[in-house]
Amino acid sequence: MKIEIFDDFDLKKIADSGQCFRFNECGDGYEVVSSAKHLFIKKTGEFEYELDCSSDDYEDFWKNYFDLDLNYKDIRGRIDKDKDNYLYCAAEYGKGIRILRQDPWEMLISFIISQRKNIPAIKASIEKLCAAVSKDIGTDREGNTIYAFPTPEEIAGLSDEQLASCSLGYRDKYVRQAALDVVSGAVKLDEWGNASDEELMNGLLGLFGVGTKVANCEILFGYHRLDAFPKDVWINRVLELKYPNGFNFEKYAPYNGIMQQYLFYYSRSNGLI
Repeated sequence: MKIEIFDDFDLKKIADSGQCFRFNECGDGYEVVSSAKHLFIKKTGEFEYELDCSSDDYEDFWKNYFDLDLNYKDIRGRIDKDKDNYLYCAAEYGKGIRILRQDPWEMLISFIISQRKNIPAIKASIEKLCAAVSKDIGTDREGNTIYAFPTPEEIAGLSDEQLASCSLGYRDKYVRQAALDVVSGAVKLDEWGNASDEELMNGLLGLFGVGTKVANCEILFGYHRLDAFPKDVWINRVLELKYPNGFNFEKYAPYNGIMQQYLFYYSRSNGLI
């Protein structure tokens, strides 16, 4: 099917924004995998995109996944070029990024794995973890098998050797414990979606191996709470060098997470810090 998107939407920038790990360039488009869903999408015109899904799948899942009901142009319009030129330049450079509506379980495990790893290594570990369970959901345009992201029950059922084969390193015990906690009912990720920001943060910080950065990434990318502002080495440098008197979080609420993505993408892409 084909759709038109007139708001900010750039597949490459979304794929390279650091928020998703199963969103990869393939041929003339992008292969996107979320939980047990798979999509091939490509740009075919200035505002036109072709998706290999049914109209029902698009309306029921992918439209929401790409957050297409939110106007990102309007959010960028909040930035005053004269008062915050660095953020303005970052937003102009990064326009097209959208915060995807991703699955909380998948994001929790993905960002636990992400600790002290670069993006290619994170992606490789996640694909190994998916292949370890081997729930085949199709093939990509290059003929490679695509596997669904494992459920908590499936990860909990993997042997120590299978987890070790995923190159998780010391993170394997964190991944296993998260799976066991969800399977046992000690952690109810769906119910946490109704919690306050403070309650959600406290719950996440109570998980084995989850610190503030991973928790904030989970809040922003897993629960789509767009005011969360994860801080990694790049963002900390931006705040230190470009905002020594503090970033104006109040001005950009409740969309500070979108501003964080612009800052992260701009600074990391250009080596400005």
